[in-house]
Amino acid sequence: MHLGWAVQIYNAAEALPNLINPFFMLMLIGVLGIKARDVVGFTIVQLMFHLPLVLLMLWAFSLTLPYRPPVIP
Repeated sequence: MHLGWAVQIYNAAEALPNLINPFFMLMLIGVLGIKARDVVGFTIVQLMFHLPLVLLMLWAFSLTLPYRPPVIP
């Protein structure tokens, strides 16, 4: 497996769930004095916009990498 492909898949799998729950904004939520439910609607909209975009970009990225089957010793 190509190392660049593994890194990109890991990054996408890590970043997309962060759009569902706003835990990355905990400090900002505390400073502004709002609740997490006030922000979740905006993060869901971001997820709906970014999910197809990220999947399309990952598909386009996969076309640039050659497939090498794993070597079994």
